Amino acid sequence: MTSYYKYLPVNQDDEAWGLTVLNTGFTHIPKSTVYPSKGHPSDYYFTWKNGRVLHEYQIIYITQGGGTFESEHCKLTRIEEGTIILLFPNERHKYKPHSNTGWHEYWIGIKGNIMENFIRNKFFSIEKPVLNVGLKDALYNLFTEIIDATQSEKPGYQPLISGASIHLLGIIHAEQKKASLHGESNIHVIIDKARFLMRDHMNQHITPEEIADELKVGYSWFRKTFKQYTGMAPNQYLIQLKIQQSKELLLIPENSIKNVAYRLNFESVTYFSKLFKMKTGVTPVHYRNIGLKKFD
Repeated sequence: MTSYYKYLPVNQDDEAWGLTVLNTGFTHIPKSTVYPSKGHPSDYYFTWKNGRVLHEYQIIYITQGGGTFESEHCKLTRIEEGTIILLFPNERHKYKPHSNTGWHEYWIGIKGNIMENFIRNKFFSIEKPVLNVGLKDALYNLFTEIIDATQSEKPGYQPLISGASIHLLGIIHAEQKKASLHGESNIHVIIDKARFLMRDHMNQHITPEEIADELKVGYSWFRKTFKQYTGMAPNQYLIQLKIQQSKELLLIPENSIKNVAYRLNFESVTYFSKLFKMKTGVTPVHYRNIGLKKFD
């Protein structure tokens, strides 16, 4: 995915909802890259030496790579993939990816009475801003749902992404509760990471064999175990992800069929069209025409 971020306007109606999203985005930081990258407003930029103080809450999800985090209430802490970092207002903090790994980060900035209530009732704590929840499809989907909604800023999008943010916080809290009661199976962790790798590399060339190599497991074992957990072989799961993504892209008028096939790394437009019809029962052109008429 291409890096993206956006800082959002907020009006009185949005604030009256109880929770507003101030900014959101994702950044894929390669190895040996200066961090943070420039381009953000000055209030959000910081150096490792001086750190930063925000006047909002931020939820950051690290889905690949690793790094370090430190704040006034939290000593220097190692960050691994599958970690949520909670930033609190008026709390000096700093974080960065390791130069030898880089990382993938997704984030939203929020404020409002609902979040203050969560803190007041100790659902989240400034003393424990680093939460190891693991790689979860539900969290990934909510972050991307929020990010997608901000790209168009359609009427009513703020209450929509506010609700998604509350859902996201609920999942984070639930995962923390589960982790405190039961250890998670290593197999489950491997499958969760495999699904993340597939989602994260949908528009690139990646094979199930390469995923197994990345996870440091044998391909035969990986294929069998993945199918037991998901009901689909890895390659079929990856195809389903691409078909689902292509449905969303086809409903954006500016995207041609060729562009969609190219963005999702299908070998040709012909192959994409054939596969799409096989999986959905209609051609991409037919699906697009029907979908766009609904929005007229």
